[in-house]
Amino acid sequence: MKVEELYEKLKKIQEPKGYYFNRDKDLVFDLLNGLLVKKERDGYMACPCRLSSGDYESDKDIICPCVYREPDVKEYGSCYCNLYVSREWNEGSIPHVVVPERRPPEFNK
Repeated sequence: MKVEELYEKLKKIQEPKGYYFNRDKDLVFDLLNGLLVKKERDGYMACPCRLSSGDYESDKDIICPCVYREPDVKEYGSCYCNLYVSREWNEGSIPHVVVPERRPPEFNK
């Protein structure tokens, strides 16, 4: 699958749920490419901004969209890696802040 195809596929699935791609399309395509690289390497699309272990069970919480996306977007308007954002974040009507890591440190082995 190509980055453009993944972009269109995920956009159709996620926008109706209220999750939008960051308006910075270069960043989005870099992150989507990271997802495709991880899929090729590990067999699943783990979060492009986190280290994955290569073990599906250990990485279940960070398979994109990760379990942290919903609380991150709800609280900050963006997920940890800024791939998924709220409409307000993209419009600039809420501040853009650094989203803290929610994944427990013991998961990052």
